[in-house]
Amino acid sequence: MAAAPAAEQQAEGYADTLREILQQPATWKDTFDLLHSTIVQQRVAKAIEPRPMHIVLTGSGSSMYIGECLAPILQSGLGVPVQAIAAGTLLTHWDSVLPQGPGLLISLARSGDSPESGGVVSTLLAEAPQWRHLVITCNADGKLATQYNNDPRVTVLVLDERTNDRSLVMTSSFTNLLLGGTALLQRTRDAMVEDAIDQAASNVRRVFDTSSDSVAALAQRDIASVVYLGSGPAFGAAREGALKMLEMTGGRVVTMAETFLGLRHGPMSFIHPSTLIVALLSPKADVRRYELDVLREVSRKRLGLAKLIVGADVPSEVISVNDVYVDAPFATSNADTAAVLTDVVATQLLAFFRCLHLGCKPDAPSEGVLTRVVEDFAIHGASP
Repeated sequence: MAAAPAAEQQAEGYADTLREILQQPATWKDTFDLLHSTIVQQRVAKAIEPRPMHIVLTGSGSSMYIGECLAPILQSGLGVPVQAIAAGTLLTHWDSVLPQGPGLLISLARSGDSPESGGVVSTLLAEAPQWRHLVITCNADGKLATQYNNDPRVTVLVLDERTNDRSLVMTSSFTNLLLGGTALLQRTRDAMVEDAIDQAASNVRRVFDTSSDSVAALAQRDIASVVYLGSGPAFGAAREGALKMLEMTGGRVVTMAETFLGLRHGPMSFIHPSTLIVALLSPKADVRRYELDVLREVSRKRLGLAKLIVGADVPSEVISVNDVYVDAPFATSNADTAAVLTDVVATQLLAFFRCLHLGCKPDAPSEGVLTRVVEDFAIHGASP
């Protein structure tokens, strides 16, 4: 993937976003090393011991979708119920959606300065004192990282400053926060291993080197809408992909995220001749069989403009002449996490190239509508 001179990138409004997309393989290794440092292991042990009855992952927007990716991975590895609940939902309905404690709330945040992020932690510290808190953030100076230092129930894990994306959209912050969440698995049989990080990084570098031109060409087609499909942890990646396209095109491309099997139950009607289908395939063969059956059905019904398929071991008859196939083999261990990292980067590239084709600026594609950090709003107390 050839890059234009820095001055041109800046003038066209994509210097930050492109740098932050491309830096991901290198930052993953740094995050992996950080998670295995003594201080981080001690902090994670403090947060996870004694073992909580429930774990809730929370965040807003992209940070919420990180939680959706992580929840099934953590539940499988830790053997305790894990779910993702949006910070906004916890802020307004914590007493009806938060499981009975004692539990662990993991707040995922790029900046840690969103009003609902701090509002949720403050509310639960006061109203649900049996819950402990783990903050994973990219910003050492954010409110989540600094304002609870004196409360022993709150543990903070700050990632490398490079992951604190400057662009409006989250890219390297998303994937590194996802990796940060796997710190809870470090003493289990599902702990992240270096080979898995290396495999994911290798996959993504190959995407940059061999697939970016094909993805760019696909993004220049007459696309009015995109449906993103994923199963299990990849459903969170599908939701993130849909948001990235919506954000980077300023809403000019309509998006939807669905599970493969859920597509049959009504949402298939979303697919029109100008709809691109993004298929994020599972690394698990038994799951992938179901997913490939759905893609065969879509092809048989001649639905959609084309498909972007990300995965491995895809039969040739599933790939049509107009499709782009990103071949991404997965490590035998930690395959779900490695696959999701690859999925997310592929959808970032698609949104990035579509944004440029429409004449938008990826670093700030919705000026006057969106801000990098949500503007302050009033945090209201509970009704009497």
